[in-house]
Amino acid sequence: MEKELKQNPSSCVKIVLFGPESSGKSTLAAQLATHYCSEWVPEYMRTYLELKWENSKTPIEKRDLLPIAKGHIKAENRLTPLTNQLLFLDTNVLQIKTYCEYYYNRWCPSQLIKASQQHQYNYYFLTNIDVPWQNDNLRDRPNDRDKMFRIFEQQLIKNKAPYTILEGSKQERLTHAIAVIDTLIKQKQ
Repeated sequence: MEKELKQNPSSCVKIVLFGPESSGKSTLAAQLATHYCSEWVPEYMRTYLELKWENSKTPIEKRDLLPIAKGHIKAENRLTPLTNQLLFLDTNVLQIKTYCEYYYNRWCPSQLIKASQQHQYNYYFLTNIDVPWQNDNLRDRPNDRDKMFRIFEQQLIKNKAPYTILEGSKQERLTHAIAVIDTLIKQKQ
């Protein structure tokens, strides 16, 4: 695997916020990091594509996928040593792979597939689509949310990843996530 896609080892518990666009992942990642006085990795795909949109008004292309994945891993590897207990990730390489296969008719760079299979995360929160759609320049599939939710859940099942579906209000999601995380912490001790 390319060095730039290599995940650094860590003893912290890595928790991924996973799911369709506009389903509350970023909000919840920030809330959880604040609650646990920890770090969170923002979604690098959004950062990358916002800059691209500002500069050229062009949407994502196949050639953007590896730079996005590399940027995300770089941010994860940079923030991992800053926490000794929990790290929250607003998406991960598996999410990028899932979008890639969806948008490009099951095509995905082999390096991205390999990275998604080798990277290790302790737990996933799959965010449901029961929150209002927030339109912006990057989000483009408001009518595919239910289909995307099912695709993301199938990815977790296929990869045998432990997960919990989070739904309801922001507070309900946060409360449910905290209960799950507190149990994970106790099990790790």
